Amino acid sequence: MATQRILDFIATRRPAGPCLVVDLDIVEDNFRAFRKALPDSSIFYAVKANPAPEILRLLASLGSSFDCASVAEIEMALDAGATPNRISFGNTIKKERDVAAAHALGVSLFAVDCVEEVEKVARAAPGARVFCRVLTDGEGAEWPLSRKFGCVPAMAIDVLTHARDLGLVATGVSFHVGSQQCDTEAWDKALADAAMVFGQLAERGIVLTLVNMGGGFPTRYLKDVPSAQAYGRSIFAALRRHFGNKIPETIIEPGRGMVGDAGVIKAEVVLVSKKSVEDKNRWVYLDIGKFGGLAETMDEAIRYPIVTARDHDRMEPCVIAGPTCDSADVLYEKTPYPLPISLTVGDEVLIEGTGAYTTTYSAVAFNGFEPLRSYVI
Repeated sequence: MATQRILDFIATRRPAGPCLVVDLDIVEDNFRAFRKALPDSSIFYAVKANPAPEILRLLASLGSSFDCASVAEIEMALDAGATPNRISFGNTIKKERDVAAAHALGVSLFAVDCVEEVEKVARAAPGARVFCRVLTDGEGAEWPLSRKFGCVPAMAIDVLTHARDLGLVATGVSFHVGSQQCDTEAWDKALADAAMVFGQLAERGIVLTLVNMGGGFPTRYLKDVPSAQAYGRSIFAALRRHFGNKIPETIIEPGRGMVGDAGVIKAEVVLVSKKSVEDKNRWVYLDIGKFGGLAETMDEAIRYPIVTARDHDRMEPCVIAGPTCDSADVLYEKTPYPLPISLTVGDEVLIEGTGAYTTTYSAVAFNGFEPLRSYVI
């Protein structure tokens, strides 16, 4: 929800056009909550969630490490004060020259999910540490991840064996249980798979030392979500269940859970209309839509809390759409969104829980609209 600091900033600065405002105090609170919930796990912030330099500098100063998806993100993390040993190149789809560039910058931990990627890393970053991503079903996640990333656990055994044979350090296994994962037990099966890979490779003389448990930690939108402490208890219990007293080094990669609830988008109503006299639902058009940073409304997967000054008035379901000349730029239509009947042109709305995956999804200049402005306070 909007903190008083965010509300005061919007009231005094009156920024024109849609904008995101992020409260660093909330980011710091979230970091400390993750550290308390999983004290033995290293925190690798997922830079893609929100790469604002102020956020990266704060997290680097708190001791965070960083999960990066590109050389540009690696350079951002280094500029923020992270050392190369606190950076993971966590994207399983990398150009060989980007692997080489990351290696030249001192990064030595790389994600892979097939023998072909292992071969690229072996050529471009000899002697590097690699972890293999395994597939998970993502059940329970509001933004599930597809089969684009990872391989079946049985294949991970061959991938890591090949890495060892090519002179790389076969370090461990990673997985991701799906973004906005609200089931605290979702890590159990993935950790069972990881333990199986550990055991099979030990029989081949390869001792793995790392489990990267990915992200998936949610932020609050319209429904309450479990606390970081609840996830910590469940994940630690699963680690004990599957690894016994030989719990490996572990990593978590919060992105949404770190910054989602720290941000609020200020937007404006551009138009309120109907498509026919008999139309049951009003159409409310905002000055921000899918192409302005709200891409996660795709398939209405993420339903953001929307707050207005008229919320004491009677509510009626509306279709909410963005301002662009693209018919796909509709946020909520399948399940209309309740908004005040008195809402009108020029009214300001606050879209909460938007600190993650908004600025980075914003188009550069689609329809001539500028990218989503961001303020970090």
